[in-house]
Amino acid sequence: MRLFAAVLPPPAAADELAGAVATLKTLPGAGDLRWTRRESWHFTLAFLADVEDDTLPELTERLSRVARRTAPFPLALHGGGHFGDRALWAGAGGDVAALRLLAGRADAAARRCGITMEEHRSYRPHLTLARGHGEPSLRAYAEGLAEFAGTEWTVGELCLVRSNLPVSGVPGERPRYEVVGRRALGPGG
Repeated sequence: MRLFAAVLPPPAAADELAGAVATLKTLPGAGDLRWTRRESWHFTLAFLADVEDDTLPELTERLSRVARRTAPFPLALHGGGHFGDRALWAGAGGDVAALRLLAGRADAAARRCGITMEEHRSYRPHLTLARGHGEPSLRAYAEGLAEFAGTEWTVGELCLVRSNLPVSGVPGERPRYEVVGRRALGPGG
């Protein structure tokens, strides 16, 4: 099954971001972008790709240990940017160092289970809002997010999420995400 470790924004934070996104959707060319659904918003910590069923118990245990070793921390949705004209994203504010640490630990846990990970790169926290294909340029949308500053919340859990790929063949259909595990952060988790 296709899995990733993630931090999910709470409903109040998603509400704030949804207001900013609604404004972005009024910009010229917004209809040409593939906007992500609010219920799929997340900060990916480690993309695990296809995980064999027999690896899942060990992975779950290792992620539980990661969660117990990581104290809850403050985070906020903040600003935004784009990866070329491929993806528009919202950024993170608050204790971004703690988010990076959690991502590194989740990545290491997966590697210790023998899961083949992508080439190790510096973690860049982002929450994908829309995908493009070269037109329109995403620069104006990123500029529209530049001043966005959401209310801080406390990250209290690490989630394991299953990505269910589209099977219908309908153009534009997107993956559906399903939380298959939640682990509270901190020693009591």
